[in-house]
Amino acid sequence: MDINEQRLWNRINELGRVGVDVNGGLTRLSFTDEERAAKQLVRKYMIDAGLQIREDEIGNLFGKLPGNNPNAKTVLIGSHVDTVLNGGMFDGALGVLIGIEVLQTLREKGLTTENSVEVVAFTDEEGTRFSTGMIGSKAFTGQLTSDDLTNNFDKQGISIAEAMTSQGYSPNKLETVKVEPESIKCFLEVHIEQGKILESNSVAVGSVTGIVGVRWLRVKLQGEAGHAGTTPMPLRRDPLAAAAEMITVVENLAKVQEGTVATVGQLSVNPGGVNIIPSDVEFTIDLRDLSDELLEQLLVGISSGVDSICSKRGITYTIEELHKLSGVSCSNEIKEEINTSIEKQGLEVIELPSGAGHDAMVMATFTETGMIFLRTKDGISHRPEEWADKEDVSMGAQVLYDTVLNLA
Repeated sequence: MDINEQRLWNRINELGRVGVDVNGGLTRLSFTDEERAAKQLVRKYMIDAGLQIREDEIGNLFGKLPGNNPNAKTVLIGSHVDTVLNGGMFDGALGVLIGIEVLQTLREKGLTTENSVEVVAFTDEEGTRFSTGMIGSKAFTGQLTSDDLTNNFDKQGISIAEAMTSQGYSPNKLETVKVEPESIKCFLEVHIEQGKILESNSVAVGSVTGIVGVRWLRVKLQGEAGHAGTTPMPLRRDPLAAAAEMITVVENLAKVQEGTVATVGQLSVNPGGVNIIPSDVEFTIDLRDLSDELLEQLLVGISSGVDSICSKRGITYTIEELHKLSGVSCSNEIKEEINTSIEKQGLEVIELPSGAGHDAMVMATFTETGMIFLRTKDGISHRPEEWADKEDVSMGAQVLYDTVLNLA
């Protein structure tokens, strides 16, 4: 094995101690001190690897190993170091640290490539703080606007632009973050699977075929507060009862087509008293499918259901789209290079789609893109128990190393 597996494993565990929360998991939200501390540690690793380092005005952190041909396109490797609330230490961070290890191994072995190879830690992939994700990769590809920075807020009412400024970034320089597609040859991302397909096939590494499309919605319902004991049932305009009915509609619509999933992950009830009929309710919907056409059909069905229920119950409503990403396919050429690298390690090639969103789905609209999945214990992700074995991590790093050599 070419890569230094112990060094890589040590870094994973060291970074996995940054941002530990009261529940024992990791909470590193974007533009916070915890995320900054993680990036400072990643910067140290990049320095140790002998890379050329830069950070752009959105907070994307890059480490570059120059190639022999300064005019050749760059092979970009990356992921993110922000986390969900009470998350695990592998999601996102694994792809950044494996990328650094690959570049450091190349430099230590004295190997040079025609193309420059660069690793990036993208800002805010998860979308946990502002309910809109892939901020760094969208800015990098020119898909983020100034309005996005000023019109998206966290629960404290802080906008993305305000949070950026608090960490020393310059939202008014967003245009400087964008790069031209002609400068990038391809993008590669290594990630834990977050599912059980590889584990069920007893395979450490998988080759990703594509990534599902994602839609995030926020539904706001306005009813009428009332006394829980003195308001007869027929006279109530209860938005929480309406929301319960709507959530069932969402679940039933998603069950119609195999592969479609829908999740209501947030629910807010006001005023929230035990003996008060709620006045207003908000809830979110997360929709995912490989087919954008099916997602659009699902959106129509949900909108129709919400309208019908509200009409029946005397409730007013709004539906806001928070986040939209189309499903993408990975590059066949890069997938074949990954498959060849997997076979080189004596492993069976398992091809599988990603049911979770990644920076790679933004990058796939911009350049040729490939993903490598690593086996996840029990399919657990976004929880402190999230785990990938040391041997699997090392194998994934070796597969990326071989793939990068072939592509660069």
